[in-house]
Amino acid sequence: MTDTPTRLRLPSLDRVRRLPAWSALVAGTLLGGLSGGVYGLVSPAEYTATSYVVAVPTDQATPESARGFAQAYGRVATQLAVLGDAQVWAGVPVRTLRDGVRTATSPDAPMVSVTATSEKPGTAVDMANAVARALTRHAEDTKDSTRVRLVQFSRAVKPSAPASASPAVTALVGASAGGLLGGLALLARPRRGRDGQPAPSASVPGPASAADVPR
Repeated sequence: MTDTPTRLRLPSLDRVRRLPAWSALVAGTLLGGLSGGVYGLVSPAEYTATSYVVAVPTDQATPESARGFAQAYGRVATQLAVLGDAQVWAGVPVRTLRDGVRTATSPDAPMVSVTATSEKPGTAVDMANAVARALTRHAEDTKDSTRVRLVQFSRAVKPSAPASASPAVTALVGASAGGLLGGLALLARPRRGRDGQPAPSASVPGPASAADVPR
C-alpha cells in the first residue's frame, strides 16, 4: 500500500473570524516587538561626538555682531568650502562629512556645536574636530572684514557608548507600534450579533412629515 500524501489544511476564514477580539491586539504587539528587536540587532551601532567653537568679537565689534556671525558660521560649516579642508584632517571623503556632520547654534550665545555621527567612535571624533578646525581657519581668514574670530571652545571626546537605540529599546518601540495598529484593527472590526452574524447597523429615522406632527 502506498500512503496518500496528507494535504496541509489552512485555517478557514470562518475560524479566523471566530478568534477572540483581543487576538489582533496581541498579534500586533508580538509582531511589532519581534520586528523592532530584529531591526535593532541588524542595524549597526552609531556613535556621536561634538566639538564646540565660540565667536569672539574684536575691539571693533560688539557681542551682538558675534552672535550674528555665529549663526552664519553655523550655516556654512557644512558647505563644500569648509568640508573640503576638513576631509584632509578627518581622513574621510567629503560625502561622508556631509552626511554625518550636523551643526547647531543658539540665539543667546555666540557658540557653534559641530556633531559628527559614525559607526566608529574614533572616526566620529576626528570628523567633529576636523570640521571645527576648518571652520575656525575660514573665520580667521575673514576676521579683518567681519571683526569676529572663532576660537576652539571644546574639542570632541571619544564616546563611551553608542548613541543609537539598543535592540531592547527598538523592540519596545516596535511592540508599542504593533499594539497600536492591533488596537486600531480591533476598533475597525465589524461587530457581530449573538448568532455570529454581523450586527445590523443602527438606522437613523427620517424627518417627520407635516402630517405626522401632532397638533
